[in-house]
Amino acid sequence: MKTISDAVYGGERPLFGERDLELENVKIEPGESALKCCRNIVARNCEFQGKYPFWHVDTYLIEGCKFTEGARAALWYGRNCTMKNCTVDAPKMFREIDGLTIEHADFPDAEETMWHCRNVRLRDVKVSSADYLFMHSENIDIDRYEQHGNYSFQYCKNVVIDHAEIHSKDAFWMTENVTVRNSTLSGEYLGWHSKGLHLVNCHIAGTQPLCYCHGLVLENCTFDADADLAFEDSDLEAVITSPMTSIKNPRTGSIKVPAVGELIIDEHQLEPADCKIEIAAGEAK
Repeated sequence: MKTISDAVYGGERPLFGERDLELENVKIEPGESALKCCRNIVARNCEFQGKYPFWHVDTYLIEGCKFTEGARAALWYGRNCTMKNCTVDAPKMFREIDGLTIEHADFPDAEETMWHCRNVRLRDVKVSSADYLFMHSENIDIDRYEQHGNYSFQYCKNVVIDHAEIHSKDAFWMTENVTVRNSTLSGEYLGWHSKGLHLVNCHIAGTQPLCYCHGLVLENCTFDADADLAFEDSDLEAVITSPMTSIKNPRTGSIKVPAVGELIIDEHQLEPADCKIEIAAGEAK
């Protein structure tokens, strides 16, 4: 493998089409497409300032690097990408990546990041300003994760998340086969129109959570006081271990809950309209 150390590049496509290349302490100054169409690339302790540095790259390791604000849309249309111990100040990272691993990374501006990605693994990752994160992605495995940003994980499939703190309006809309464990999910309209959403040991905050869901399962979950009007038009099996502010017109299934401030069952409940609600005080519907 060829090595380039302590060098500076800029302009248009300075390292286009390279193979079997290791970069150490290299700076990519403003320009475009520095490493486009490369294969088997290692970048360590480098700084990327130019746009689109890693497009159409196959098999690459990026470790200890910094992507400045100007390095927007940095990693698109690639395969087998691993990023470790990096700081990324640029938005719109990662599009159409198959085989993406990110470890110990911080994304202060993660807007429109990780769209249409497949086979994704995240460990010890923090994302902020992360509106529209993980759109239309699938086969995602996340552990030890913090997120601040709305409209996340929409249209995703086959997702497992553990030990997370997710602050997101409209999270998990139109998802399929998502499991979240040991996590806090904060933000209104959680999980609408999802299929096979499974929450285990989670705390849920925000108004109107988990409505219009199909095959919803909750195990040992708690609800914040602001998580009102839950479960409208959903079919579900739920075991809740905290009081709830209100439940509205669940469609079918069962709910076990210690207490409910307001149970709303009216003429708008959809068929089969047979959800069994067990309240610890002894009331049942």
